[in-house]
Amino acid sequence: MTDASNIREHMDVIGADGVHVGTVDRVEGDHIKLTKKDSSAEVEGATGSHEGHHHRIPIGLVAEVEGDTVRLSATAANAMLFEEEAD
Repeated sequence: MTDASNIREHMDVIGADGVHVGTVDRVEGDHIKLTKKDSSAEVEGATGSHEGHHHRIPIGLVAEVEGDTVRLSATAANAMLFEEEAD
């Protein structure tokens, strides 16, 4: 698993397929909280987006942190299945 201390605010979060999943708001425990502005993002094949809410994804989905990008081990659509509402 990737060291969560390398994940910073405003980093892009992308799926293994290169599709944008969200933008880091902050790390909370073992989850990445995404910014609200990305909560309405449409990812092909994903369901359950709820506009105006923060969403969280498990740190365990992080494959690597490179530059200003958090790359996930799951495709964007699959990562969205693991999302939880934070508010």
